Amino acid sequence: MSRAKGFPEHGELVVCTVTNVKNFGAFVTLDEYNDKEGFVHVRDVATGWVKYIRDFIREGQKIVCKVLGVDSAKGHIDLSLKSVNDHQKREKIQQWKNEKKAEKLVEIVAERMGVSVDEAYEAFGNAMLEEYETLYGAFESVVLSPEEFAEEFDGAWVETFIEVAKENVAAPFVQIDGILEMTSFAPNGIEAIKKALMAGLEAAGEDDVEITCVGSPKYRIVIKAGEYKEAEEIMRRVSVAAIEKLASAGGSASLKRESK
Repeated sequence: MSRAKGFPEHGELVVCTVTNVKNFGAFVTLDEYNDKEGFVHVRDVATGWVKYIRDFIREGQKIVCKVLGVDSAKGHIDLSLKSVNDHQKREKIQQWKNEKKAEKLVEIVAERMGVSVDEAYEAFGNAMLEEYETLYGAFESVVLSPEEFAEEFDGAWVETFIEVAKENVAAPFVQIDGILEMTSFAPNGIEAIKKALMAGLEAAGEDDVEITCVGSPKYRIVIKAGEYKEAEEIMRRVSVAAIEKLASAGGSASLKRESK
């Protein structure tokens, strides 16, 4: 069960379990808010006319809804299913799964320390939620930089927290793309382009960079890094090296970023 307390905020996306479907709407429980009850009116189930509500929503289904309104005094939470697109749904479900995993990891930390789960939250769990907004974010931060984490926090729990994070959480990464358009009219133009691309890869060093041909004269650069700022710097370094190398051989090149 989620340890989230209180009520969700207006506009927030929440994971729900459908408990009872009527012709006029559906009753759900909010998984992240200690199973508080919410309601999705039939007009908010789907765009257009809903003839049979069970064509869109059914008992036992996990859904992602947008909070339309909250009356904490009466305990009423109005929700919309139709206001959530597929991308938002996928992201929210993944976030929810990550947080459920993180809650299990806190239990592992507590068990290894020989304390109760409640004591673990008092010792560090609540502080992690306040600092990182999500428990999973705290575990990811450890994997990215355990030394910095150990310097920032102190307590008997830190070593065990780092140990559990390293064992169970993969380092997060971001990915950016760009297209290098490379042209050379020299007799050895193909060789010049190859050398320019190699110069780009050499500039990447140990960073995660891949360059593939997507149809001459276009070459895709794919960068993976821990954060966007780092990825952008790698992209700049790789593209500049390739462009300057080709220019020195009489060719020309330019970088065009991929639109998402």
